[in-house]
Amino acid sequence: MNGTPEPAQQQRTKPPLSEAAKASLARTHTLFRMFVVSVLGAFFVYQLDVNYLWLTAFLTVASLVLGVVLLVRAARLRESKLVLIGTIAGLVVTAILMLLILVTALFFTEVRDYQACLARALTDQARSACRVQLEGSLPTQIP
Repeated sequence: MNGTPEPAQQQRTKPPLSEAAKASLARTHTLFRMFVVSVLGAFFVYQLDVNYLWLTAFLTVASLVLGVVLLVRAARLRESKLVLIGTIAGLVVTAILMLLILVTALFFTEVRDYQACLARALTDQARSACRVQLEGSLPTQIP
């Protein structure tokens, strides 16, 4: 019997990060946090009221810029896969928000009237009437 156990595998350890690498990683994480806050902020402001569409558009543009910067940074510096995946998912949400903003801007008065109707509606029947009113105010399909 051998008294000294030999390790079956060499354990891989990452070399310690330099100060520049730590600063770069901290900057990437700060940008990622700002990106997440802007995406969530744009989504929740959109849910509030159509009168805040300008704020939603501003936050969405900020999200798009931050997302592209993060995507380039994560790909170039090969920092964190979680940041890369989170950025891609956030950019998908941002693209959907951009489409929603464009559609809402096209039908701004109809959506504003619908939201005002829903604010006054107290019953399910009144909500259905608001939905019918919205469907009647939107343009019909071209045959």
